[in-house]
Order: sequence, then C-alpha cells, then structure tokens
Amino acid sequence: MERRTLLVRLNRYLSMCGITSRRKAEQLILEGKVRVNGLVVKELGWRVDPERDVVEVDSRVVKPLKRRYIAFYKPCCYLTALGPAKGGKKTIEEFIKDIPERVYPAGRLDYNAEGLLLLTNDGELASRVMHPRYGLPKTYLVWVWGKVSQETLKKMEKGAQLEDGFAKPISVRLVKHEKNGSLVEVVFHEGRKHIVKRFVSHFGHKVLRLKRTSIGPISLGKLKPGQWRDLTGEEIRKLKKAVGLLEEGHGRPA
Repeated sequence: MERRTLLVRLNRYLSMCGITSRRKAEQLILEGKVRVNGLVVKELGWRVDPERDVVEVDSRVVKPLKRRYIAFYKPCCYLTALGPAKGGKKTIEEFIKDIPERVYPAGRLDYNAEGLLLLTNDGELASRVMHPRYGLPKTYLVWVWGKVSQETLKKMEKGAQLEDGFAKPISVRLVKHEKNGSLVEVVFHEGRKHIVKRFVSHFGHKVLRLKRTSIGPISLGKLKPGQWRDLTGEEIRKLKKAVGLLEEGHGRPA
C-alpha cells in the first residue's frame, strides 16, 4: 500500500519541535533563518513532511518532541502545580516524576477538588483545552449537604448570577439522595475559578466533595487517585478534533 504523506505547515512544525510558538516561528521564517532540505524557505504557507524533510534553524537540525497526552487522577488536597511542596501543600509532581517528558497540566483543579486532569507537552493543544472559545464540556460529580429538590434542580438548569457574571451549566441532574446529602452531576463548558462550588452554594447547598469525571471526549475511567495513563490514539484524535487541531489538507505550499 502506498504511504500517505501527512504534511504540516512549517511554522507548526517548528512549534512541534519546541523551538518557539507558531507566531514567532513565522518571524524566523521571514528572516530567512529556516532551511528545508538545505534551501532557505521564506513562504509562511510552506508545508513539510516530518518523516522525510530535514529542517534547520540557524544551521541546526530540529526534530519534533515526543508528544505525551496523559489522563491523570488528581487526588484531593494536592495543588495543580509542578515542583516541590508550596506553602506546606503538596503538588502533583510526586505522581508524575517517572514520566521522562516534561508534561504540564492543561487546566487546573482546586486544591480540595479531585478527578481528571489532562497532562501534555503539546503547548497548542493545552492552550486550546483551556481556552473558553472552544467550550469543552467538563463533567463534575458534586456531593452536597442536604436533599436537593426537583425545584432546586430546575432553578439550577436556568443558571444563576454569580459575583463575576452569569453562570449556566450545560446540564444538571440528581444522581441520588444519600443519608444526609445528595450527589449531583453538573456539566459546565467554562472553567472560571471555583465556578462549580460557587454555583451549587448559590442554591444553599454546601459542597462536601467535588470530582471531575470528564473533559470533552476524555473520561476518568477506572483510574484511581494518583494514577495516570496515556491517552489512546483515538482519544487524542477526538480531543484534537474537539478543539480544531486536526490537520487541514495536504500539499505545498498552502
């Protein structure tokens, strides 16, 4: 079977190599600092074959970094940060120290919250996952004090005015009533600070526990607190599609 060549824009390729951002890569190209197969290329739309073409920046051959896309179950009472403990609080660093690539969180979870975090060294994907423009739905399980009534659920569905603006979830449903409380599933497309806790508290229910179970097409699955796994190829494809990062077309130049 004939090999199908997947070409990428030169500025994107430089970003994939960890050289700089796409925008700054364009400047390098315009300045004549980039060569493809020994020839200076100044066309911003030029595309390269990552497997066959030799790309140089200032006479140094550059190659794409090994990309890692990881689903991680952040435990409660850990900071969504890298590095050693800060202010007496532990960070998630201790759980991912054996990953050779330098991955970082695409988004965050509150100190007292737990659940799904996406970790990656793909800067552009991380940026889009976090950007409100792409509106990735995020699903949370919320354990609250007291019985949440059907009337309250209907009010939640309509949204609420918080101190930093109106907040309306994509969906809200009662999972079950418990002895002294309730378990509610809330789905938001935005990630304002403490938005889930503030939203639920607005209706008179104290949040006892908060767990994020999915981000867009990626679910927590069977992971336990502190565990992580690499995303499958299909999960990566779905995630990139959700934030508009699938390759567009082939050929050179664009």
